[in-house]
Amino acid sequence: MTRSIIDHASNESQSEAVEADRCPDCETETIVHDPDRGERVCEECGLVLTEDPIDYGPEWRAFNAQEHDNLSRVGAPLTQSMHDRGLTTTIDWRNKDANGHSMSADKHGQLHRLRVWQERIRTKNAGERNLKYALSEIDRMVSALGVPKPVKETASVIYRQALEQDLIRGRSIEGVATSALYTACRKEGIPRSLEEVTSVSRVEQREIGRTYRYIADELDINLEPTNPRQFVPRFCSELDVGKDVETKAIEIIDQTTDQGLHSGKSPTGFAAAAIYAAGLLCDETIPQRAVAETAQTTVVTVRNRYREQLEAIDQQPAT
Repeated sequence: MTRSIIDHASNESQSEAVEADRCPDCETETIVHDPDRGERVCEECGLVLTEDPIDYGPEWRAFNAQEHDNLSRVGAPLTQSMHDRGLTTTIDWRNKDANGHSMSADKHGQLHRLRVWQERIRTKNAGERNLKYALSEIDRMVSALGVPKPVKETASVIYRQALEQDLIRGRSIEGVATSALYTACRKEGIPRSLEEVTSVSRVEQREIGRTYRYIADELDINLEPTNPRQFVPRFCSELDVGKDVETKAIEIIDQTTDQGLHSGKSPTGFAAAAIYAAGLLCDETIPQRAVAETAQTTVVTVRNRYREQLEAIDQQPAT
């Protein structure tokens, strides 16, 4: 009996959904939504089915960012890159009132004491203080590397997950924070090598690599191997080479990776060698040392890799 009632209710809901998409006048399924008028109209006979929807947006309009900031009456969105997710307040460092006038010396001292206590009460225990320090480290390294904001958010989420599963115990905060940032770069498809991340970190590369593998394994983060072609546009831009060299370098990488030549080799060194080889094939002189310094690798690596690539694609530069 209960099953029949459930089947009957589901049949009624399905019939109502069909009727909602069908015009009750001409019985055709030509219902369209007009976003300008906020109406659902039948294209065949012009019957208006619904109108005057509820607008959940603001009652004001803004034509630039400054007007939007002045008219908006809400705070900043929640963010994972702050230990309190941006919910607490901050006292501005400028000693001015709401009208922009400077305050007296007594008020300066009072505001200073308020700022001190505000910073103290934002973190209530050692765990929050450590999280605040780790997220500030991530923010510093993101700024130094020049990666977009989504990478910082992803790195903050990864660090929070590692903290919740007690993966920080026995490891340095800086090492876990740097590993989370490197994992986020790979997860978001941002080409940053381990050497580049190490250059802005406070820990050694060996510790970052070891911690990165441990966190990725414990958090079950499956990452695809880094494709060397991801580094080509940025390296070519820093070297100021022509577009034909960049296109040729990507072509060389595609052909050699299909043959499995990149397996077990550094992706940055492989990309640097492809750029140098492309420069030789396109008759554009690119110093090996400049390519090596851009990719943060050695000249020997560039020299060995580009010869292997030219042999694999069976091409030699013009003499």
